[in-house]
Amino acid sequence: MPKASSDAKPADNKLRRKGAGTGRKQGKKAAKDPNKPKRPPSAFFVYMSEFREQFKKENPNNKSVAAVGKAAGNNWKAMSDADKAPYVAKAEKKKEEYEKSLRAYNNGLASGKEEEESDKSKSEVNDEDEDEEEDDE
Repeated sequence: MPKASSDAKPADNKLRRKGAGTGRKQGKKAAKDPNKPKRPPSAFFVYMSEFREQFKKENPNNKSVAAVGKAAGNNWKAMSDADKAPYVAKAEKKKEEYEKSLRAYNNGLASGKEEEESDKSKSEVNDEDEDEEEDDE
């Protein structure tokens, strides 16, 4: 009678999906904060917003998003760095505004956490004072 080969295990490993059996539930994401500022658009997306309006005027019957994206991408690739410069400058300006608003948002979160911690410590201090008064009596 032939021996069972150990080839069965590697075949089983090949069939396993990536992440299978990890025990975690898939699809659970942390809730996003609606007050958090949105990331700034890149230079291409700044260009794309202007190009989209122009493309719709020139091609009112074209409803395809893919066609607009392909046309914008082809135009962007064909542009020189000098032609792209105004869009890059607008993107940099929006990025600076985003960084300022993000700092303000993060400072607001940090100050909110400090207030909560200080409230907790105040209540803990008050509880300790009451315990000491009861012990004295």
